[in-house]
Amino acid sequence: MYAIIEVGAKQFNVQKGDIIQVEKLDSKAGKDINIKEVLLVSKEKKVEVGQPFVKDAKVVATVLEQSKGPKVISFKYKRRKNTHWKKGHRQKLTVLKIKDIELA
Repeated sequence: MYAIIEVGAKQFNVQKGDIIQVEKLDSKAGKDINIKEVLLVSKEKKVEVGQPFVKDAKVVATVLEQSKGPKVISFKYKRRKNTHWKKGHRQKLTVLKIKDIELA
């Protein structure tokens, strides 16, 4: 059984037991969250596609930790103009473990 969920502005293909990194969610480590933005659910040979979301379907996940992604450096340079800038960014992430996919 697998599902396609939407968290933030991104979509993830998840199964029970998967560990995914999503954009930061306001939740403490160890808490369970319910994700109701389920776009597709496949159970054995039966597939349900939502318009846009599947009704009465949810994915239960546990928050493992709040972390940061790798550092990304942005550097802009104009030759012969003595102009440049350098900026760094680290995206804040939430690590989730999928506990169950529920379909009513």
